[in-house]
Amino acid sequence: MANVLPDIGEVSYLEIDGVNVRLATGGRADGIPVMISSPWPESIYAFRGIVEHIGKFAPYVAIDLPGFGMSQGRSDLMSPTRMGHFIARAAWKLGIKRMHGIGPDVGALAMLSSASDHPDLFESLVVGSGATSVELAAGGLTDLISSQPGAFAEEEGGDLAVGFVTQSAANPTPPAVMEDYWLSSSATRFDQAANFVRSYPEELPTLKERLRVIQSPVLVLAGRDDPLVPPANGQLLVEHIKHSRQVLLEGGHLIWEDAASVYGAAIADWINGGYSHLANIYGES
Repeated sequence: MANVLPDIGEVSYLEIDGVNVRLATGGRADGIPVMISSPWPESIYAFRGIVEHIGKFAPYVAIDLPGFGMSQGRSDLMSPTRMGHFIARAAWKLGIKRMHGIGPDVGALAMLSSASDHPDLFESLVVGSGATSVELAAGGLTDLISSQPGAFAEEEGGDLAVGFVTQSAANPTPPAVMEDYWLSSSATRFDQAANFVRSYPEELPTLKERLRVIQSPVLVLAGRDDPLVPPANGQLLVEHIKHSRQVLLEGGHLIWEDAASVYGAAIADWINGGYSHLANIYGES
């Protein structure tokens, strides 16, 4: 059998604010669109077992944010605040006026930042597996946050990414997908992407203060046994966002791969009306 990438929709590249980004689109022709951003150090192919669940209820666009996956990077975008603004610009470019924002890992911080600055854009959010406080990060993520720029510049970034996925994933990753992950972090791309988490000491305290302005319903979806981003990170979000709740699935950090079917079904239930029930609990229509 040929070593080919799995079908995640129509894959293309689009220039957004001068940055060439990789997208995958699919799903229904009607409904509120879903934008889902890839985790690090993976790519949109991390969602190979998820997009089919989403596509049954809504049109979707999976996006490698700038500097991640196979999208072109730009140094000034490597922080939650700046990436949050980029997400809003990407939605505008795609003709999306209101959407469900799905952001695991680094995308969680970008989506939350975007929602705090552009509340009218988000019908709801699903986030998780992203550090919400430097003090609550754990394991190797702590080392990445405290690393100096250029710390991994002399290493092959693709090898670092593949090593992490190999050690962290509960299920074997298809060779073609692993190659995509390798290319996504190749050469110095891994070190450049690390600048996003290096911004956390400055960015996360500010984001924490902005969480209370988010009025969209938020589902915090993560792995119960995440060794890098323990559940306390999600609990912080629940304590600061009015319309929110946390759901922990059995698995580790790469929960979107390790429990793709359950993870995808949870998102599908959410966008298919589950999020509106959460808002109703708080007395809103």
